Amino acid sequence: MVSERGLQVLRAIVQDYVDTNEPVGSKTIVDRHQFGVSAATIRNDMALLEDEELIVAPHTSSGRVPTDKGYRVFVDHLSQLRPLSGAQRAAISTFLADPVDLDDLLTRTVRALTQLTGQVAIVQYPSFSRASVSHVEFVLLGGSRVVVIVVTDTGRVSQRVAFVPGELDVVDVAQIKARLAALVTGKPVGEAVLAIGGLLEASEASPAPSRVDVAAAAAARIVAEELDEFRQDKLVMAGTATLARREGDFRGSISPLLEAIEEQVTLLRLMGEMVADEHGLAASIGRENAPFGLGEASVVTSDYDGADRRSRVGLLGPMRMDYPTNLAAVRVVAHYLSRLLDEDESSR
Repeated sequence: MVSERGLQVLRAIVQDYVDTNEPVGSKTIVDRHQFGVSAATIRNDMALLEDEELIVAPHTSSGRVPTDKGYRVFVDHLSQLRPLSGAQRAAISTFLADPVDLDDLLTRTVRALTQLTGQVAIVQYPSFSRASVSHVEFVLLGGSRVVVIVVTDTGRVSQRVAFVPGELDVVDVAQIKARLAALVTGKPVGEAVLAIGGLLEASEASPAPSRVDVAAAAAARIVAEELDEFRQDKLVMAGTATLARREGDFRGSISPLLEAIEEQVTLLRLMGEMVADEHGLAASIGRENAPFGLGEASVVTSDYDGADRRSRVGLLGPMRMDYPTNLAAVRVVAHYLSRLLDEDESSR
């Protein structure tokens, strides 16, 4: 059982180690922090923290560094987050203002977070499984090339250049658009996919489909693929280069982190299993991430209100990170995201 002063000593060790990247000794703690006790007393407290496996000596010096368990206790006993400055809040607000669409908003979100914190920033797309298709558009580029655009009532936009069989003219494209728009507009994404499936089955069963029928079926497959993308979990990330700059904070290779970033599935699973507190904040530290191959990394997240459910925005980095500031940053950004998405929904 760690005493109250022991927790204060642990807090001092974590803060000083994060700031300096140097092992922290008892004399340093006495000099920098107002404990009102001798260095010998602090050494006794540090010995107890070491017995609890909360700190460890990295080599034979008298200094100590936090373990992943120590970081966990530190985070669990945070009395308050380190508030962002007015300038930082203003920068976030300005950076996220007036996005073109949801994709633009989430891209800005991760860029703002990584610039603010120096960590890899992650934002989970809202789930659009219950969103409805509000618009389908086809633009003829020439010959058999068209641009297929699908928009949902929650602001998700998909735009894709595709090839369809045969040479088309503007009249053909208008017919295809009208046919598919009537089929999917106003329907939830899942129902729209099923409706397209019915159209494709009918097209395949037709003994002599027309040239426009064949092109419409090809366009319908593209729309269905885009709608399936809307239903899948997806991450947007920025700041991967920061891992290389902080490679010294990881005892082993950063390759598992780079692989997790590239594949996304690992991070989606990890973020999905993290348990948030009453404020929507969560942290997963060090060996807690070992089942995901990220045993030397930490992830901090905050919930934000997405389209169909609560989604998450977070940071990935080494265990030696500024948890109070990083948790405050993801919470503030999550607040802005929720507000902007709510305003966008209210304006529709």
